[in-house]
Amino acid sequence: MSQVPAHYSPPIFFKSGHLSTIYCGLVRKVDGVVQKRERIRLSDGDFLDLDWSYSNTPTRKLVILLHGLEGDGQRPYITGSAKLFNQNGFDACAVNFRGCSGEPNTLYRSYHSGATEDLEEVITHILNNYPYSEIYLNGFSLGGNLLLKYLGERSTVPKEIKGAVAISVPCNLRSSCEQLLTPKNILYAQRFKKHLIAKLRQKQPLFPERITDSDIKNIKTLKDFDDIYTSRAHHFKDALDYYTQCSSLQFLPNITVPSLIINAKNDSFLGEECYPIFEAGQNENLFLEIPKYGGHVGFWGKNNCTYTEKRSLDFFNSH
Repeated sequence: MSQVPAHYSPPIFFKSGHLSTIYCGLVRKVDGVVQKRERIRLSDGDFLDLDWSYSNTPTRKLVILLHGLEGDGQRPYITGSAKLFNQNGFDACAVNFRGCSGEPNTLYRSYHSGATEDLEEVITHILNNYPYSEIYLNGFSLGGNLLLKYLGERSTVPKEIKGAVAISVPCNLRSSCEQLLTPKNILYAQRFKKHLIAKLRQKQPLFPERITDSDIKNIKTLKDFDDIYTSRAHHFKDALDYYTQCSSLQFLPNITVPSLIINAKNDSFLGEECYPIFEAGQNENLFLEIPKYGGHVGFWGKNNCTYTEKRSLDFFNSH
């Protein structure tokens, strides 16, 4: 497949990429979602917290929701998605990545854009303990990159996985990092860095020899964070090696389940290499939609239901 037409035309306020990003990230509120938390133990001894919400009617359909950088299972883009899916016959499982559920994880390592081993453990846990016959993956930003890498890096995926939608995806991590380091994104980058450093300081008492005051002082940018922590904690040579190995772009040709990528043209987090037009044209299972507007996970919608939430539901119902 190649590009599919986009039908997103928001009110004038939400045609601004920055305003839509900020509104949907910081202002939007979602009510009425009841989540039940389950903690699972990972094979390396760490844990993940899963936030479950349920359809009003018994169902064997499940959506696994994957948040973005420094997100969690309670972000409006996650709970808004869960709410719509629950209203339409899907259970929802919102994964909180390591250290993102309100409690520090126990190991030196954490989560990152390519940590598909954790997603694999979640899926295995679900298949072993729940009766779902249809599983769909819905990821945002970092979570979108993660699910695309998961689908494309292995020769087979469980037969229960029927489709995926990835939204505002930094398919090329280096390209996205370069955009985040530009002046137009300074406020976002500072906010991300603040949260990431706060988590490092939480870890510091447990790993004082591996996380020093000097290390933290040397983190001036998000790339520095990936050089000083992400790469060391997850066995990459440096930030660029991490970006190279974990970018989903290289795995897109191998995806065998129907997968939709929605990346807005005015997403300030995404460089040109994050729009996989060629790859979508070469893989019949890959669908690419590039709306003119939407910012970064900033797709507005009527009645507090976003364009991408409805689009994801429609895609899953048709595949």
